[in-house]
Amino acid sequence: MKKALWICGLCAAIAGCEKAPPAPEEGPKVEGQTVIFPKDSTQLKALLIIPTEAATQETLRLSGRIGWDETRTVRVFAPLGGRIVKLNAAPGDKVKAGDILATLSSPDFGEAQAEAAKASAGYGVAEKSIARARELHKAGFISDKDAELAEADFSRAAAERNRAAARTRAYGSSAGGGVDQQFSLRAPIAGVVVERRANPGQEVRADQGSDALFVVSDPDRLWVNLDVPESLIAVVKPGMTVQLHQTTLGEETREAKIEHVADFIDPDTRRTRARAALDNKDHRLKAEMFVNADVTVDRGDFIRVPASAVMLLGKAQYVFIEEAPGRFRRQAITAEESDFDTMRIRNGVKTGEHVVAKGALLLQQVIAMAIKK
Repeated sequence: MKKALWICGLCAAIAGCEKAPPAPEEGPKVEGQTVIFPKDSTQLKALLIIPTEAATQETLRLSGRIGWDETRTVRVFAPLGGRIVKLNAAPGDKVKAGDILATLSSPDFGEAQAEAAKASAGYGVAEKSIARARELHKAGFISDKDAELAEADFSRAAAERNRAAARTRAYGSSAGGGVDQQFSLRAPIAGVVVERRANPGQEVRADQGSDALFVVSDPDRLWVNLDVPESLIAVVKPGMTVQLHQTTLGEETREAKIEHVADFIDPDTRRTRARAALDNKDHRLKAEMFVNADVTVDRGDFIRVPASAVMLLGKAQYVFIEEAPGRFRRQAITAEESDFDTMRIRNGVKTGEHVVAKGALLLQQVIAMAIKK
């Protein structure tokens, strides 16, 4: 009996030590478009509230690709057929205008040399003939008609010599060099050999296509070809400075200036092309690299908020404005996509008002549940 009483007393003591369960937290209330949370509500910890920011400019990010400056670049093709017998320049070599890049054994060039030699010899004969004809005509031994025919023969010989000599000069050789069929492929401009697609013994043709044997350029200056969406054509203009980002630069950026914006749009991509000039004296950036380019443009007066602050309900856009601690009003706005995950608000919000940047979906769910009830 004593043992039973002791057990009952122990149970009563344990029951007396247990605490009553806490009362459930009071939920938020909805008044029209406003959500009101009780003071010290734990749900407020899920919200991030920030002040709105007035702005007039935004930074746009464009994609692009680096290429050679075409005003300082030449692609060297063989103007006639032949076989490469000697390479005089390798990629990375600096060359001057007129330097020999490669030597070709070319029957076509030999034919041009032979024509030039033949025309030169014919001119020599015609020159002697006209000298005799002029003396004879002066002495009265030939008629005016014969003298005129001699002058015509001399003019034809001179024209043929000049034509043949001009042809060989166009190929980079002189008419008096003999016939050796050795054609010298020369650099038209000074620069650096940045590409070479020529090999010893390679057969080349005048109609080789788009693959140049050599590309000579100036790597100190490059072009950046930027893709500009149709919606940004009105704000991206020549003279603007862009900041280039490339993985090889790390956190460093490079400046380039837009020199030209194309006058047409690609019908497939609905984009146009802008070209910027880039100084590259350290040669850290290379042709064909992909880059991102940031350009700052004027947008007029607007309010900037994070994209996460804007709710889209059907075709309508909203933000939640903090009217007082724990009190949030849903406000209709007109917003457009801006730079780097932000939105450009034209109306509905004032500068300095506090909006919910994180947790707007929670507030919308509270309003939606209240409407269902």
